[in-house]
Amino acid sequence: MSRTRYTLLLTAMLCWASLARAQSSAAPPLIIIRAGTLIDGTSDAPRKNQLVFVRGQRIEKITDGGAGIPPGAKIIDLSAATVLPGMIDAHTHIFLQGEDPAQGGYDANILRQGLALRAARATVSVRRALEQGFTALRDVETEGAGYGDVGIKQAIEAGYIPGPRLFVSTRAISTTGGYNLEGYAPELEMPKGAQLIDGPVEARKAARQQLEHGADWIKVYMTHRSWADKEGHLVAQPTLTLEELKAIVEETHGWGKKVACHAYNGIGLQRALDGGCDSLEHGLEISDAQIAQMARQGTWYCPTLWVYYTEWAAANSAAGVRDRARVALHEISFRKALKANLKIVFGTDMGGLAWSEPMAREFEYMVKLGMSPMEAIKAATSRAAEMLDSKGELGVLAAGAYADVIAVSGDPLREIGELQKVGFVMKNGEVFKNDFGK
Repeated sequence: MSRTRYTLLLTAMLCWASLARAQSSAAPPLIIIRAGTLIDGTSDAPRKNQLVFVRGQRIEKITDGGAGIPPGAKIIDLSAATVLPGMIDAHTHIFLQGEDPAQGGYDANILRQGLALRAARATVSVRRALEQGFTALRDVETEGAGYGDVGIKQAIEAGYIPGPRLFVSTRAISTTGGYNLEGYAPELEMPKGAQLIDGPVEARKAARQQLEHGADWIKVYMTHRSWADKEGHLVAQPTLTLEELKAIVEETHGWGKKVACHAYNGIGLQRALDGGCDSLEHGLEISDAQIAQMARQGTWYCPTLWVYYTEWAAANSAAGVRDRARVALHEISFRKALKANLKIVFGTDMGGLAWSEPMAREFEYMVKLGMSPMEAIKAATSRAAEMLDSKGELGVLAAGAYADVIAVSGDPLREIGELQKVGFVMKNGEVFKNDFGK
C-alpha cells in the first residue's frame, strides 16, 4: 500500500472514530409528555395542559402546553389523562405472598418453599408493583429469605428483570421469643423469619452484618404477638430492650442509614420512640404523649391501614376480639396523627396481602379516615421520597427529578380509586406500560 493510500485510510479511520465518539456522547433523545392534568407531588393543586420534557433518566423541565416543541422530539400524548409522579410504597415484603392459612400459611412459606422459588415469586411481585405505578418500594425484610432482597434489587438495577427501585432491609432484627417460627417441639431448632439477638453486643453485630451485606434500612421488631386482655384492651408483647435498640440505632445512624421499628402499642412502642427509631411501622395504638413525642422527634409514621381490615377471625373468638380491637384503635391513632400533622407515608404491607390485590387500595382507607386525596398522594410520593432521603429526585415531577411518571384516565382528587387503574408507567425515562396507545 502506498504512503498516500495509507495516510488517507488512517485519516478516514480517525474521522470515523471521532464521529462515533461524538455520537455516543451526544445528548439522549428528547421525550415530551403532554399532560392534560399534572399533579406534581408537592403542590396543593394540579396544573392543566403541561409539557414534561424528559431526557435520559431525568426530567429536564416542565412548561405550559403552549411552549414550543423542538423538532425531532418524541411526543407521548397523555392530554386526556392525569399525570403524576411514580408512587412509592414504603412498607412491603416481596418475599411473602399473602400466605393462605389453608395452605400452611407463613410456616409453609419458610419450611417448604425453597429460596430459588421464593426469589422467582419475588420477581413477579416487583413486576406487579411496577405495573401498578409503584416505581419505588421500601421492602422491610425478607421473612427468612436472608439477603434475597439485595439480589432482587441488583437484578432490577442491572436490567435483568423489571421492577421498582428497591430500598431493602434484608433480615430484620428481633429477640429470642420474638418471631416465627414458633410452637414446635422445644428440642427442634427451627428457622426464623428474622435475625434474633439478645443483648446490645449481639444487636450491634446484627446491624453491622446487615449493613455490610447491603441493607439500606434496618428493620426492628419492637413488639411481637398481640392479644386482647380480659377487658378487651390490646396488648402487644415487647421484644428488644431500650439498650438493644439504642445499639442498633447508633450503629445504623453511623453508617448514614435509618431504622424502621415495627410496634403496635404499649411498652414496645415507647421503647421504639425513646430509642430513636426513624419510622414507626403500624402504630396501632399511639397515646397523646407518644404522638407529641413523634412530632418533636420528627418520627415518620407508616400506618399500613388496609391490611388490618382483612381476614378477621370470628367475633366471639379471642383472635376475633383482638382483630376488631386493632382496627378500632388504629383508626383513632391515624386520626390523631393527622390532626397533629405527623409525617405520614403510604405503606401497604403487601406480602402480608396477596400481590394480586390492588396496592392503591390503601388510599381508600387513608381518605376514609380523614386524609384529603391530595395529601394521600403526597404521602405516596414526595413525603415518602423525603423519608427515603430522595427529596427532589423521587416522588415529584420537577426539573432534575428522575423521570418516574405515571398516568390515570380519571381524576384521583375526585375519586381516589382511580389510582387503582394506572394506564401509563415510565421509570427512569423508559416507558414500561402505555395503555393510552399514543
